Amino acid sequence: MVFPERFSDLPAYAFPRLRTLLDAHTPGGDPIAMTIGEPQHAFPEWVQDVLAAHTHEFAKYPPNDGSPELLEAIAAWVGRRYDVSLNDDQIMVLNGTREGLYNAAMALCPEDKNGRPVILTPNPFYQVYAVAALSVNAEPVYVSATAETGHLPDFASLPDAILDRTALAYICSPANPQGAVASAEYWRSLIALAEKHDFRILADECYSEVWRDAAPVGALQIAKEMGADPERVLIFHSLSKRSNLPGLRSGFVAGGPKSIARIRQLRAYAGAPLPLPLQRVAEKVWADEAHVDESRALYQQKYQVADQILGDVPGYVAPPAGFFLWLPVQDGEQAALKLWQETGVRVLPGAYLSRDTAEGNPGAGYIRVAMVAPTQTVQRGLSQLRDCLYD
Repeated sequence: MVFPERFSDLPAYAFPRLRTLLDAHTPGGDPIAMTIGEPQHAFPEWVQDVLAAHTHEFAKYPPNDGSPELLEAIAAWVGRRYDVSLNDDQIMVLNGTREGLYNAAMALCPEDKNGRPVILTPNPFYQVYAVAALSVNAEPVYVSATAETGHLPDFASLPDAILDRTALAYICSPANPQGAVASAEYWRSLIALAEKHDFRILADECYSEVWRDAAPVGALQIAKEMGADPERVLIFHSLSKRSNLPGLRSGFVAGGPKSIARIRQLRAYAGAPLPLPLQRVAEKVWADEAHVDESRALYQQKYQVADQILGDVPGYVAPPAGFFLWLPVQDGEQAALKLWQETGVRVLPGAYLSRDTAEGNPGAGYIRVAMVAPTQTVQRGLSQLRDCLYD
């Protein structure tokens, strides 16, 4: 085993790094946590009733792939949201998207593709992408997603020698941390690139239901319109952000039947299925949009608050989706420390979500700010942030 050599160059996970940076210092005011993207809006009250009605099913082993009823509910949601029809063999229930994003690489990345396989990831990125690549002995290639590229990675700019070795490409839309949304044209170009160089796209769409003015287009939706290989794109969704249920640990992956069969096989040997009472809750939650609309309206209020407070800050970009602000600063670590010491507002340095490159770290000049707290708390935190960092 060579895991120590392959993992030794990874920096520590973002939040332990943040604790090391901040916790030795006294906050300059009542702490306001704006770091972790843990939704704090209310989930539907009836969730507890559904769970209580099915607690007896904790006595059963849950189905690995998802209950027939939950698979049907997910397929119905995908049909309503993206006008894409899915069969049961094209969906697998997940313990949140992180499990699926990791295990997709384990199940789908070949040992060889014109040499050592490559897995592409945006930079900044969700840390599981890099760890998944290293776990399968692939070469992670970090593609900077900057203001110049619309905060989405320009995979087409890579040399053919890398693209011909590429097995998988991770892409997050709406993007964490920047909130950028892949347009239909972006998806068409990326899918065409994947078809040309024969790699799969792993589309992390967990923020798809948190948006300002228009629902983001989906990867499977565009793949269907293009008539692409059904194995070309896999999408990953969860109820954490959509329905304010991060502790439910319920999500799904959907894609071509061959890809899903391989992920299901891995789950059968090494995975942990979602307990059946939680699957019963998920069935009902995927079928209901009223609570999603209510939560989205609260986020839209927060977008307006952010615009009012930060709109004239040089470099401020109003995010079209997601619940993060990606704010330009001179140095992310220095800004986060100053903000904590002077106000008690806690934010995440952008470099903790990014990988160093020959051109520098694309997150070093940013902080990520989560707008998940109640609106008044967000307003207070952003006001203190502006006064501390930009006045």
